[in-house]
Amino acid sequence: MTTPSTTPSARPATPDDIDAVVSAFTSAFLHDPVWGPVFPDEALRAEQAAVMWRVYVTSALRYPWTLVTPGAEAAAVWIPPGGVELTAEEVEGLEERLATGIDPGTARRIMAVEERFGAAHPEEPFFHLTILGTHTDHRGKGLGMALLAESLERVDAVGAPAYLESTNPANIRRYESVGFRVRDEVALESGALVTTMWRAAR
Repeated sequence: MTTPSTTPSARPATPDDIDAVVSAFTSAFLHDPVWGPVFPDEALRAEQAAVMWRVYVTSALRYPWTLVTPGAEAAAVWIPPGGVELTAEEVEGLEERLATGIDPGTARRIMAVEERFGAAHPEEPFFHLTILGTHTDHRGKGLGMALLAESLERVDAVGAPAYLESTNPANIRRYESVGFRVRDEVALESGALVTTMWRAAR
């Protein structure tokens, strides 16, 4: 694991950061084992994925828990206990809106993944790390892990547990290094396995 020479100071994202965060997530997950196949046309993948990431990033800003590095090179989207990724109004008709902005088949794949994720959520209240990513232009600097560590300090300060879905097996050891433990596996229609992880309150 790469250790950053200086720890970035996390700050809450603002509406002015949306484009940069969407760009970071689009880049970070372009070849992800779960999210890559959701967008099978590689020529259109970045454009289509950006539509999806924008929905979730924009919605999450209603909570003060989307944290970014100073230049938004990396971002972590946290949903606080009792919160939801999307409001009921946003969920209603979401698949149709995604189908219009992307295409019906891709919209259905996105919804299917999110439905599996939702069904696996613990009943106990938790901080949900829904998305963590670093733009590929800034990988290898330790920005993502430093941002995660600083985020967890804030979660620990309120004495709450944390939960995430790891879509890439390569990241499991990284999450374990900051206290997450494997909770379960979620099998997706694509055949991919998602590892859910839990970090007890500190």
